[in-house]
Amino acid sequence: MAIEVGDQAPDFELRDQHGTPVKLSGHRGKKIVLIFYPLAFSGVCGNELDAIRDELIADMPEDVKILTVSVDSTFAHRAWADQKGYTFSLLSDFWPHGQVARAYGVFDNEKGCAERGTFIIDGEGVVRRRVVNPISRARDIAEYRKALTDLP
Repeated sequence: MAIEVGDQAPDFELRDQHGTPVKLSGHRGKKIVLIFYPLAFSGVCGNELDAIRDELIADMPEDVKILTVSVDSTFAHRAWADQKGYTFSLLSDFWPHGQVARAYGVFDNEKGCAERGTFIIDGEGVVRRRVVNPISRARDIAEYRKALTDLP
């Protein structure tokens, strides 16, 4: 079942690249850009997360938090974050495999990983924007910047 605009975002708790638990509801009051991506160390994913690091975070308001999620382990996320200089949260949906991606309706059962799903969540935990791209098609980071500025 896919999460749609206007739905309450399903809460979750996953570990980031440092092994620290991160709970979605722990960020109430902030706008969340929740980004699901297929796999670390892959070309399109790397280009997207580089754009988040270089373009989106640079002029992002303080009340916005970036959370990225893939089925990779915390160890893979740590190695990738260290190599690429990612300072935002890379959350591991490793076990149970893809459980959070499934809750948001963006898990690809055939490939065993998440599709490129992005959910912009307001401070009350309501999904205000949902975009799901096929695994092979990169996101438009400028689109998310505009969507964030349109939120109250």
